Amino acid sequence: MSPSFSKPDRRSFPVHELSLVASMFETLLEQARVHKAKRITGVKIQVGALAGVVPDLLESAFDAYKKGTIAEDAVLTVVKPPFTVRCRACGNESVRDDFVPTCPACGSSDPEIIHGLELILEKIEMETDDPPASS
Repeated sequence: MSPSFSKPDRRSFPVHELSLVASMFETLLEQARVHKAKRITGVKIQVGALAGVVPDLLESAFDAYKKGTIAEDAVLTVVKPPFTVRCRACGNESVRDDFVPTCPACGSSDPEIIHGLELILEKIEMETDDPPASS
């Protein structure tokens, strides 16, 4: 029995998260083809606080979308990098819980976002017939 590369049934999920998952699956399935994978076992993504994505909804959409594909048993790991800003005036970097544009060190209101906008497919784990690469 060969692995399934077909698109699964779509359920009723927020369109934004579902479209992101659909796009991610295009990449996952293409990489599985390239590497002749039998299964995709894990996927790791980074979702920044200001990425405009609700991680729980993304996970639910992933779980629904993977059914009937070679990623059916894949585990999605969502890494949430801390929201980090750097003051353009004094260079102070701080991790923030909210977007307060005032620098805690000098009071300037000119921050640069260092982390928090990420939406990155970081890692795909696959099972192939190829032996593992030696280090």
